[in-house]
Amino acid sequence: MNHELIADIARQLRDAEATRTPCAPIRDRLREAAGDGGLIDAAYAVQQHNTRERLQAGRLVGRKIGLTSLAVQKQLGVDAPDFGMLFADMAVGDGEEIAMSRTLQPKVEAEIAFVLGRDLRQEKHSFADILGATAYAVAAIEVVGSRIANWEISLADTIADNASSGLFVLGSRPVRLRELDLVNCAMSMECGAEQVSAGTGAACLGNPMNAAVWLADMMVRVGSPLRAGDVLMSGALGPMVPVNAGDQFTARIEGLGEVRAVFAR
Repeated sequence: MNHELIADIARQLRDAEATRTPCAPIRDRLREAAGDGGLIDAAYAVQQHNTRERLQAGRLVGRKIGLTSLAVQKQLGVDAPDFGMLFADMAVGDGEEIAMSRTLQPKVEAEIAFVLGRDLRQEKHSFADILGATAYAVAAIEVVGSRIANWEISLADTIADNASSGLFVLGSRPVRLRELDLVNCAMSMECGAEQVSAGTGAACLGNPMNAAVWLADMMVRVGSPLRAGDVLMSGALGPMVPVNAGDQFTARIEGLGEVRAVFAR
């Protein structure tokens, strides 16, 4: 792998975010950087490079799994999930106004977030491991964003771009997992009075627990296991929706109440 090129691609993405000027797709540069290695490995190497950069001034508070919804996969033309990092400065309060300057080509999607009470360090996790380690779940809205112009992304582009992460909003009604039907719970998201997205827990890899198991295993594999206190964004329950200045979104998830993402005018 060409580590100089990996660092340069990582810098290109940071510059796009800092200047709020999306860049061209990076998959061809990633392919060049991969050399004899895999394209996806090169994409994660870029993500890891920028993770190290952000950790110099910030704090890791969780992970997200992306592309778990078939609807979202179809929207983006990909067929596999990915993961990204959640940092403390990405967290937004329920109903807190979000300046558009904090986002880049934003879209929103409704999710179930798990907050861990114990570490997840097993090489292979089971549903029981996730159930036992989860302190509570909350309704959540992820504000995804892309440093790639016009969202013209492949799987490699979005992986390198921290799984197209932006911000995340957690609801304020924590619920124990035993009180939830994770598969059949209905989700509805409205912008103002108009419904803009709908789905169920089954939209997330058939069951959000499948997503959580996948992520827990992957984090151990890459040497960054999930820890007590981490937020785990399990993936979209319906199609993501573009954001305009002044939009106010309310996501309601059966059993978890509602969560709001409010964008400044």
